[in-house]
Amino acid sequence: MKHIKARIFGKVIGLQILTIIAMKYLTPILSNYPVLSEDPTFQRQIEVMTHNEQYLALGTIFIITQIIFISIFFRGIFKYIKKDKSKVTLKETEKIRKTCFNIPLKLLIIQTTMEIVMLMMLFSMVNISILLCFKFLLIYLSFFTAEWVISILLLQSDLDKIIESTYTINKKATIPKKKTKFYITLLRSLVPFFLVIIITISLLAYSKIVDLNGETKYYYYKQNIQNMQLDGLSIQEVFDKITSVPLLDNTNYYFVVTNGEKHYATKGKKKAEEITFTDFFIKYAEFFINQTDGRVYEYFGVEEEGYARYITLDNGQRALIGVKYSTTNLHALYYLIGTAGVCTIIYFIVLLVWTRNISKNIIRVSDSLSQIAKQYDIEKDVESLPALSNDEIGELVISFNEIRKLTKENVDKIKNSQDMLMERERLATLGQMVGGIAHNLKTPIMSIAGAMEGLQDLIKEYEHSIEDPEVTIEDHHAIAKDMKEWIEKVNSYDAYMADIITTVKGQAVNFNDVTLEEFTIDELLKRVNILMKHELKNALAVLNVDCKVPETLTLKGNVNSLVQIVNNLISNAIQSYNKTTTSNSKSLIGKNTPGNEKVINLTVKQNDNRIIISVQDFGSGIPKDVQAKLFKSMITTKGHNGTGLGLFMSYSTIKGHFNGDMNFTSEVGKGTTFNIILPM
Repeated sequence: MKHIKARIFGKVIGLQILTIIAMKYLTPILSNYPVLSEDPTFQRQIEVMTHNEQYLALGTIFIITQIIFISIFFRGIFKYIKKDKSKVTLKETEKIRKTCFNIPLKLLIIQTTMEIVMLMMLFSMVNISILLCFKFLLIYLSFFTAEWVISILLLQSDLDKIIESTYTINKKATIPKKKTKFYITLLRSLVPFFLVIIITISLLAYSKIVDLNGETKYYYYKQNIQNMQLDGLSIQEVFDKITSVPLLDNTNYYFVVTNGEKHYATKGKKKAEEITFTDFFIKYAEFFINQTDGRVYEYFGVEEEGYARYITLDNGQRALIGVKYSTTNLHALYYLIGTAGVCTIIYFIVLLVWTRNISKNIIRVSDSLSQIAKQYDIEKDVESLPALSNDEIGELVISFNEIRKLTKENVDKIKNSQDMLMERERLATLGQMVGGIAHNLKTPIMSIAGAMEGLQDLIKEYEHSIEDPEVTIEDHHAIAKDMKEWIEKVNSYDAYMADIITTVKGQAVNFNDVTLEEFTIDELLKRVNILMKHELKNALAVLNVDCKVPETLTLKGNVNSLVQIVNNLISNAIQSYNKTTTSNSKSLIGKNTPGNEKVINLTVKQNDNRIIISVQDFGSGIPKDVQAKLFKSMITTKGHNGTGLGLFMSYSTIKGHFNGDMNFTSEVGKGTTFNIILPM
């Protein structure tokens, strides 16, 4: 990025200087300027400024204009280059990328503006015909179009460096939503160069045709006039002699010039008031008639010339006599314009079809790569692409197929490894449950054992009372009632144990179980309570359940997977209270929760057509560097005691199996809230 501003200005200004130099040397050729007319001494006799001075003035104006436009259009880029990259925001990064992508359009605005300015200045300085105006328009169009394309090519490397630097600053920044088609980019680069070439060739061809046309007429009139004895004759006698030479065209005419007075004679349709005869023609004869052997030209780019010679009249005056003729060949001009137009249309159509085919082939690969990026099972969703050509595009397709194959193999390996890790995590979770489940089962088993002893005592009492005459019917009913109460207690303990066993059995499934079933919110909360009861008790933690939706509300999915996810979040919440800050010796428990309790809030609420399950704690919070990696990789803050699989698997399961989402908010030292968002 060092000196990039100076390089941009240097390239633009250098290219502008080269363009002005090219215009100086090529414009006379393309416009068919008169031979020897670029002589500065001659030009000072007919114009205020010589062509060198004109181009120097125009070049200075254009360079200043370029500097002004570049400073305006590149203002944001230059500001970005100087700015401390650590302070560049995401919005600024995206704006810089958009600016870089729009540079070609801005350069086109510069070139168009300069072309208009140059033509206006040129037309204001000289008096030119419509045909010459058209030629100048084509010439400068080709020059500035070529300069535009070349400037884009020269600046592209610098723009690429600027865009590349934005990816190291803000990797989340995106490219502008409004994208340019690849074939449009190709057309934008290739069509202008073709126009430059075809305009240049057409102008050169027409200039040669005009020159040959003039040369033919010149030799004809020279052959008939140069040997005439005209010295010592009057003007009328001179006209009588030279008019004996037949005119080749009805627009040609004879002339005699004496001391600035112009005398004409014509046999064609052209009237005297329509005859153009400028001082340029006379000045040119005075300077160069001997060097050109009598071939004299009209103004710069004007398609008129003539054969002339100097004679002495009977009154001793020196006179310039000859024939002036037009060299314009409209048939050739129309033919060249038509041919150029047809060639341009054919070229554009062929190029459009060709570039669109290239673009389609690239899009095929791009779309398939996008599918690989979006789809998990690439073998099912992405097919191998056929190579339709034996060129770089074909090689790209072959490389894509190889990448696809390797990606599929790597995805399978990763999936198998992930399944193994997930299975280990599941088994580890089940192992942690066993202690709690054993404790949960101990109480009902002991109660059932006590109930059995009570029933045995009642049975013995009932046996002894059968033959006892003192035992009344009421006593038998009382014994039966006591036995019934013990049996009801046993049934309740048995149902409680059945719930525990069913819940544990359900958690023996893995995260990849995609069984779809309907379950109620009440069933979900009940299973969570059973499985987390022991862990919460051992951690001296309180779970506040706030269900703001009907408990009979049903969801669809695998209830065991969702239970495991909620349990994992509750376990993480419990563990967040076991951390202390390094800057404060006080526990976060005493700082962030009422009393010394570890409070965890489990909330179920409805938002539109979504159910949101939130697990909130007031523990240590999640460090900033860890927050950015959650859900994206298997990361843990538990050191050797954690695998980092819990949240990663939870997020994957919610996204893949429930078509839902997960998010969180966390502040270090104040706590964390995880939200599970499920569609109803």
